[in-house]
Amino acid sequence: MMKILILGALSTASVYFAQTYPASAIPENLKKNANIVIRKDFTTVQINKIDEIKYQLNTVTTVLNKDGDSKAQIYIPYKKGDRISEVKVTVYDEAGKKVKSFSKSDFGDFANNSQGVFYSDSRILELSYTAANYPYTIDFSYEITDDNTIFIHDFVPFLSPNTSLEEAQYKIINKSGIDLRTKVYPSKYNYASVITADNGIEKTYSYKNVPAIEDALMLPQPVKILPKVSFALTKFNLEGKQGTLNNWTDFGTWYYNNLVEPVSVSTPAIKAEVAALKLSGSTEEKVKKLYQYMQSKTRYIFVGLGIGGWLPMLPDEVQKKGYGDCKGLTNYMKTLLNEAGIPSHYCVINSSSSQISFDPDFPSMGGNHAILMIPTETGNIWLENTSQQTAFNHLGYSTTDRNVLAVTKKGIELISTPEYTAEQNKEKQALKINLNEDNSINGDIHFAYTGSQYDNNLGYTYLSPKDRIEAMKKRFDVLNFEKVEMKDFTNDKDNAVIKFNVDFKASNYSKTTGVNMIFRAVPIFTNNYYKAEENRELPFEIGQSFQDEYEIDFTIPKNYKIDEVPENVTINSEFGTYKLTLVKNGESLKVTRFIKINKGIFPKEKYNDYVSFRKKTLNMDNSKILLTKI
Repeated sequence: MMKILILGALSTASVYFAQTYPASAIPENLKKNANIVIRKDFTTVQINKIDEIKYQLNTVTTVLNKDGDSKAQIYIPYKKGDRISEVKVTVYDEAGKKVKSFSKSDFGDFANNSQGVFYSDSRILELSYTAANYPYTIDFSYEITDDNTIFIHDFVPFLSPNTSLEEAQYKIINKSGIDLRTKVYPSKYNYASVITADNGIEKTYSYKNVPAIEDALMLPQPVKILPKVSFALTKFNLEGKQGTLNNWTDFGTWYYNNLVEPVSVSTPAIKAEVAALKLSGSTEEKVKKLYQYMQSKTRYIFVGLGIGGWLPMLPDEVQKKGYGDCKGLTNYMKTLLNEAGIPSHYCVINSSSSQISFDPDFPSMGGNHAILMIPTETGNIWLENTSQQTAFNHLGYSTTDRNVLAVTKKGIELISTPEYTAEQNKEKQALKINLNEDNSINGDIHFAYTGSQYDNNLGYTYLSPKDRIEAMKKRFDVLNFEKVEMKDFTNDKDNAVIKFNVDFKASNYSKTTGVNMIFRAVPIFTNNYYKAEENRELPFEIGQSFQDEYEIDFTIPKNYKIDEVPENVTINSEFGTYKLTLVKNGESLKVTRFIKINKGIFPKEKYNDYVSFRKKTLNMDNSKILLTKI
């Protein structure tokens, strides 16, 4: 009888442990808006000494549908010298029963080369798994020991929308004797809270039951919604280079001495190429000539070698090979300026569509891009060195309106990049249009773009003339183009303006009703879709302010007269301003359209007000004008 009981207990235990993560156990609120549910995300960070940090990671992820596959990829990024062990992967089916297990030997070992990477020290262990059915669960764990202690990952619930979290824990054990600084950044929207525990050398942070962020229209990036915890040691190691991180001054001095000054080395060839340019005029004129020279002879290729990928290529290498990444090209440009006697600052920045700045009160290693700043008596000049097409002293929307780490001999200065106003982010359209009795229109349009709208149109510069036309037709598909000719395309790199002219014919623009003709007031507009949300759960963000100015001259067909035109209208809102004016002049009609949109993050309660404002502007763009046959 005792043997039977023991066998029964073992059988029950086997079933229990094989069904640890059934999908049915996921709370309903965590399934809402979710493609994956992180059932468990436990990380233990053990800091042993200034040049040894050990991570133990275990994540259990349930993939609810096909859209979640990409978020459950099984990989381990690493670099030469990292020690990886205890790699285990177990896949469970919907009921929580084991389907398959894998070990480190099942992983492929690849260069960690994303698109545009030429060569790098980074590598990746990756396991490919294709599920037969949904949902399924992946239990993935490993340990990795790193000698670089300058980076300790932030602790956030998750990084992307449509992901929910059951439980996460981040335990950090500091045995090194080095002070560890931490900072908790609460959610501005009370979306989740960090639970903390601290008993000296061991600190524990956790999140529980964090619902998914729906990938709604105009949603701010999750980093702006969720809480996080940041960490930094006051003494650190990066590829054998040790330093202190008590403040930005200490860290900046280390950064300059180890990552900037060692590669600020000129050569006779570089001296000769600067001398050959015969620079003259103001500082700005000299910088512009050097910058446009550098653009003409280099191209961007990512290079991730040297002190963890943070050390720029030597300027001599860039000069000879004609390529480099943001670090190498910025350092090369800095060296050219040095030879011209013009001081500049190597700057590290967080480049992204969302404005992310460094915390002045929490110094730490960070950033993902390098640019150059030249201080002058009339203001700072900013140079984006990775593009052959970007205008002089122009930063794109991914680097404006945030701070940079400007690395100098005296330390790091936090300096803000420019913030472009709506008036600077401008589109101008000047249209001359003939209305034809067959309901078609023909005419010409002059386009001009500045600021962030210059960035939005910079892609045209990389296309052939034929492909430009196809891209433009697709973009302005509110018109039924029969023929299009794009002329005089100009990327004015001195003033950051893209301009071009278009001759065109489009069909079915107007409608004939009896002896009358009806057509809309604004030929080309953005026909975005705006829908009210009764249960909006999160704020919405207008990422860039902008301003559009259209002047439209219609010539009506002979034997017709302008019968009815809409009243002039002005719509004012906290989100912006819209104006439409119409002036009759015999056989012609002049329409002026103006819209200005203000950027910002707005509370969820105002989302439907914004939708209402934009619907009104769309309705006015579609205002109808009546022509009567004489």
